[in-house]
Amino acid sequence: MAHLLRGLAAAGGIRVIAADTTSIVEEARTRHGSAPTATAALGRSLTAALLLSHVLLKDRRDRLTLRLRGDGPLGGVIAEAGLDGAVRGYAQQPGTDLPLRADGKLDVGSAVGRGELEVIRSHAPYGDPYSSSVSLASGEVGEDVALFLAQSEQIGSAVLVGVYLEGGVVRQAGGVILQALPQAEAGALALLEANVRAFGQLTDAMRRTSLLEILNELCWGLEFELLTEDALPLRFACRCSDQKALEALAYFSTTEREKMIREDGGAEAVCHWCGERRWLEPAQIRGIRGDEVRCPDCDALWYREGQATMVRADETCACGRSVALPS
Repeated sequence: MAHLLRGLAAAGGIRVIAADTTSIVEEARTRHGSAPTATAALGRSLTAALLLSHVLLKDRRDRLTLRLRGDGPLGGVIAEAGLDGAVRGYAQQPGTDLPLRADGKLDVGSAVGRGELEVIRSHAPYGDPYSSSVSLASGEVGEDVALFLAQSEQIGSAVLVGVYLEGGVVRQAGGVILQALPQAEAGALALLEANVRAFGQLTDAMRRTSLLEILNELCWGLEFELLTEDALPLRFACRCSDQKALEALAYFSTTEREKMIREDGGAEAVCHWCGERRWLEPAQIRGIRGDEVRCPDCDALWYREGQATMVRADETCACGRSVALPS
C-alpha cells in the first residue's frame, strides 16, 4: 500500500519526508495507458507533488500542483496533491517512449526536454493561487525539484525520486526529500551529503528493503527519529464527476450540444486527470441551464451563471473583439 513517512535527524536539523508510491504510479499507468518513459516521468511527478505538499502546505484543504513544461516529445506533465494523501496527474503525450540511456535507465530528461518547473499552491478556503517557477535543471524531476526548493524557498534539499518498471509494469516507485533546516550543523550536513552520494538508486534499495530502513541508511550517523507513528496512507484520487463533466460541456453552445445529440446520441466526456470516461445522455445535456454571455463573433463563452469568472469586461476575446458583460 502506498504510504508516507516523516521524520527528523541530526537533533532536528534535518527534515525527512519519504513515500512509497508504487501502487499509485501503477494505477496511473493503467488509467492512462502510458508507455515506460512517460510512466517514469508521470510517476516521479506524482511522487514529487506528494512530497512537496508536506513541505509547502499547512491545511488539509490546500492543494499543490506541480507542472513540468518542456520542449521534449512528452509535451509536459502535471500532478496535483494535498496533505490528505490524494494525488492525481497526467502526461500530455502518454505514449512517449524513448530508447534507454547509456546507463540503462529510462530517458526521462530527454522526454521532458528544456523548459520550466512550476509549483502552484492553492490555499483554502479563500485566497488566490500562488505560483513560482524555475528553469528545468535536467528534466529528470528530482534535480529540478531540488533546484526549485533552493531557489524559490531557499531550502537546501536532496531529492530522490524513482520509478522502476519490469515487463511494462511498475514494480517500485517512491521518493525522499532530505532538507537542511536553519539549525542544521555543518558536520551533520557533510555526513548527510556523503550518505546520499554512497546510497545509489532509490528503486534498487526499495527492491531489497523497506522505506523505513532506507531512511535509516540515508540518515546513518545522524540519529534519525520517525515522527509518523502510523504511516500516512496515499492514494490516486480524482475529483471528477458527472456534474463537472456537464459544466465542461456547458462551454459548448446550445447549437453545438444539439449537434452532439443528433449525430452521436449524446456525448462522451473523458477526464484528462484520471482517464475516467462518462457517457452523457441527451436529457442530461439538454438539462444544462444558466444565464450566459457569448462572443457575438466567435461564440466563445464569456460568462456563465454559477461559474467562476472566465473573462472580465474590457478584456479582449480570443477573436479580437472587446468583451462586454452586463452590469
